[in-house]
Amino acid sequence: MEEPGTVYFTGTAGAGKTTFVRAFADWMKSAGYDATIVNLDPGAENPDLAPDVDIREWVRLDDLEDEYGLGPNGAQVAAADMIALKIFEVKQAVAELKTDYVLVDTPGQVELFAFREASRAIVDALSGDRSVLAFLYDPALARTPTGFVTLLMLSATVEFRFRLPLVNVLAKSDVLTPAQLAEITAWSDEPGEVQDALSREALTLDRQLSSELLRAIEGMGPLTGLMPTSSKEATGMDGFYRACQRVFLGGEDLEPSHAPSVD
Repeated sequence: MEEPGTVYFTGTAGAGKTTFVRAFADWMKSAGYDATIVNLDPGAENPDLAPDVDIREWVRLDDLEDEYGLGPNGAQVAAADMIALKIFEVKQAVAELKTDYVLVDTPGQVELFAFREASRAIVDALSGDRSVLAFLYDPALARTPTGFVTLLMLSATVEFRFRLPLVNVLAKSDVLTPAQLAEITAWSDEPGEVQDALSREALTLDRQLSSELLRAIEGMGPLTGLMPTSSKEATGMDGFYRACQRVFLGGEDLEPSHAPSVD
């Protein structure tokens, strides 16, 4: 059997990461593909995710708080390191399920995923040749030029830390007006549009810093486009799937058990 494609979902807290994982898994099932959901968040409380492999079977946030007298933040840091110690058990559980896609829901705080050395060990252990990062943009933050640049910086940092191909996703696009959606997608397609938008904001330290950050990010290489999606309306899932496939197979498709239904 061909190695499954592995997708790591990350983004700022509140970006809709867990909901998007569930929606994409449901879309894949309806399209005839098999997907396994892996939860790597030891403090996850969303009952709708229903993961196939759940890190909470080995590491639970509330247990760490009780056992070591830690607060929520300290328990999250300790959990990140403990997950790395259990990752080969997680990998074995995933391998036994024999799936097309592995969808990995990472901890809700992007800094815990991106800036802990344990996370790199986790990604190295779970990843094969067919792996990709999905960075979710929260529309509440992406609506302003400075907020958009902040998300660009975080996305670039995640890509730099893990050295994997990355797909940028605009989550919850249904909460945006058509004008807002058009503006944000224009910013993602043409950096000059973001600079123009920044120049129209009041001259503040935030604006100046965002402008310099944008130039630095541009210097690292061409920006990748932003893919609008909506978990609520199940839109953009086929486009996200094709973006992952371009990474995995150079545009070739998996063979589903029946013809896929697209958005």
